[in-house]
Amino acid sequence: MNLVPYRITICGLAELCQHDSAGITHVLTILDPGWPDPQDFRAYGPHRRTVWRFHDVIAEQAGMVVPQASHVADILEFGSHAQKAPMDHLLVHCHMGISRSTAAAVILMAQFNPGREGEAFDHLWRIRPKSWPNSRMLELADGLLGRRGGLVQAMREHHARVARAYPGLADALRTSERANEVPHDLW
Repeated sequence: MNLVPYRITICGLAELCQHDSAGITHVLTILDPGWPDPQDFRAYGPHRRTVWRFHDVIAEQAGMVVPQASHVADILEFGSHAQKAPMDHLLVHCHMGISRSTAAAVILMAQFNPGREGEAFDHLWRIRPKSWPNSRMLELADGLLGRRGGLVQAMREHHARVARAYPGLADALRTSERANEVPHDLW
């Protein structure tokens, strides 16, 4: 299953040092606004890096930059360029490698593969099983890509799969502003 013509690695900040010799050619960084830039990339070989800054939230909150349609449009534009320009190995990271980065990776995999949203999440499960893609980002992508809920439904199925496999993660989300992402039959 090749949804994209390049390899994808997903990680969090603490794992960046594990990928410096992995032949990374491109990096997508998603960090909180004001968070210092990681120094780990100095040890990487030549690569191109794109940085976005917004918080890992799904609803408007005072003092937080919520993911916007413009952020998702930028991810889609990156994906369009990646289809045309050579890219061998993409590293996508956020703070923990669980939410924003996994959402971005799925968006890239689903972008040129209508009807294969479930396959994108299956691939995510293989490369980053402990993942909980940001629902706001995927809802925005679903609309921008005209998927009529297909991407959102596949995300819900993935969330349910992860909640069963990692109940501690689901428990932590139940006590956060993201509680509505946890499938109700798993409460």
